[in-house]
Amino acid sequence: MVVHLQRAAKGAALAFRRTPAEIAAAASALIHREKQAHDEVAAQRSPTFANTIARLARLENDTNAESSVITFLQNVDTDKHVRDASSAAEQALRTSRMASLMREDVYRPVKAVLDDAAALAALDPEDRALAEKMAREYRRNGLGLDADTRKELERIRTRLIAVGIEFSRNINENDGRLLLSRAELDGLPDDYFSGRPTETADGVERFAVTTKYPDLVPAMQLARREDTRRRLQAMTESRCPENIPLLQEAVRLRLAAARLLGYETHAQFVLEDNMARRPEAVLEFQHDLREQLGPLADKELGEMEALKRADKEAAGEPYEGLFQWDARYYANLVKERRHSLSEEEVKQYFPVAQVTRGVLDIYQEMLGLRFVRVDGPAVWHPDVEMYEVWEAAGDAFVGHFYLDLFPRDGKYNHACVCPLRAGCERPDGSREYPAAAMLANFPKPTPAAPALLTHDDVITLLHEFGHVFHHLCARTRWAHFALDSVQMDFVEAPSQLLENWGWEPAVLRRFAVHHKTGEPIPEDLVARLVAAKNEGSGLFNLRQIFFGLYDMALHSTRDPDVDVAARFRELREQITRLSAGSAGAGSGGAATFGHLLGGYDAQYYVYLWAKVFSADMFASRFKRDGLGCAQTGLDYRREVLAPGGSRDAMASMERFLGRRPDHRAFLESIGLAQ
Repeated sequence: MVVHLQRAAKGAALAFRRTPAEIAAAASALIHREKQAHDEVAAQRSPTFANTIARLARLENDTNAESSVITFLQNVDTDKHVRDASSAAEQALRTSRMASLMREDVYRPVKAVLDDAAALAALDPEDRALAEKMAREYRRNGLGLDADTRKELERIRTRLIAVGIEFSRNINENDGRLLLSRAELDGLPDDYFSGRPTETADGVERFAVTTKYPDLVPAMQLARREDTRRRLQAMTESRCPENIPLLQEAVRLRLAAARLLGYETHAQFVLEDNMARRPEAVLEFQHDLREQLGPLADKELGEMEALKRADKEAAGEPYEGLFQWDARYYANLVKERRHSLSEEEVKQYFPVAQVTRGVLDIYQEMLGLRFVRVDGPAVWHPDVEMYEVWEAAGDAFVGHFYLDLFPRDGKYNHACVCPLRAGCERPDGSREYPAAAMLANFPKPTPAAPALLTHDDVITLLHEFGHVFHHLCARTRWAHFALDSVQMDFVEAPSQLLENWGWEPAVLRRFAVHHKTGEPIPEDLVARLVAAKNEGSGLFNLRQIFFGLYDMALHSTRDPDVDVAARFRELREQITRLSAGSAGAGSGGAATFGHLLGGYDAQYYVYLWAKVFSADMFASRFKRDGLGCAQTGLDYRREVLAPGGSRDAMASMERFLGRRPDHRAFLESIGLAQ
């Protein structure tokens, strides 16, 4: 018998090396335990909080780590059979969980407890929040509907789980790939080619360029030949065409499920539990911001068009317009010329090892923590690093985190944080310690240089660590209130908050050193970098608004047959003001918009919405009190991070700020000073 969890003073050891058979067996065991617990609750004749709601919550406390690990492996394992087994386990576990939440025999004793107002009033705040949250979950899963309607809802939800997993797997498993010559990649620096796979045809060496971030982004930003950028854009637009019918089906199924539950749209259903509450509030926020960004975006477009016209005139070619494939290239050119700023120059000062150490130092000081790197950890890939987290004052253990920073085949291809174990209370009153993994796709080391980050990569690292420590610093009794339960339109705020440190000159000088000489980043370069902070902000934020409004167009519609690919192309051109031209003939970016089936449906708006809170927290507390103010960091940890999802995010904001948040700092932060 294989024991996957061993108790230790620092929590349970997580086992990541699993065979497909072990994953399937673990999933079956978890489903069996879930059924046993729900059968126990269903059999209660004298239901109480302890033997119903708390019993089900203890099940989650006991099983969340094993469930998280076996479903996490689909994002990181190098063996496709393991990834497939992990995906299958996720589908089985989610289907079982959904069926459990729709059991009327379990709901009856739970509802008896929920209906006992006096007993609920006697609970402490976290237990009462647990009871209220469970009541909402049962209602939102169809309890209260007749049996036939509930059966139809279960059929729809079961299919949605399968569609979502297939959609995400297609993105992870199917990178685009082009072979391009050195001449076609004119403008790219030498280190871009170092160690890059090549093929030779007709005597010409060609380099493989994929849709992974370290390949695609520099090429779109620096390749001088328009035809190269256009072909790369077409490659991204034509990826995963099989996902379009899946997305189409998901939109149709979500609307049908919402209507069964008494909502007019899927967005109404989703937003009910968020800070925004209503689709109208989300749409008003995005449309107002779009209008305010208009003049700034017009100015930026004019500058980019002038540069492209000049390029075409110099080449003796006709000017045919500014396209999607031009956006990064000419935005970067504007920044280079206005601020004498080159990403190639900047990244020489951001070797990943030094940046990571510097970022960790910031978090240690801010949150009163201490990090210890683990030697020879048992992890899922040799690239992965593991750290212990301790309280800086004393010897109290806090948790673990893992860093998996470089791309590889089959790996999740963006940046994210995956909770692996929730912090919670064991039956004996001791703590189970949290763990989380950060996944990223930063440029790998080459034979000529260590892994070097762009400044955008540095901001991403700061951002993702914000999620890591939001998870690790939550201090709740129940796993049910871990990171995944935080209101979606607040969950990005703690990670966005730390992005601000990446624009502070004193902070950058602490860890930005030249990878060859060890010299600190020159003050003049820092000044130019900071001065360029909001260069292109108008068009960048319009792009974010486009994604948010496209998401809402799919999920606030009452039309089950909205054309998801056509709507993507239409809205993108209208809002970003850039045509996809001949590169937009494929399935479009809708096919690889992973957020739509990755938990952000009707919620992509949260990235801009949460920036209102993060900007206010930074300006009103951290900037005002001083970035090194230990008390501010501890207040933040206590009032914002520690509650996890156990209380409304607005209450946490008001306690930290001493008032309700406002949007002035946000508008100033994106170049719209009032």
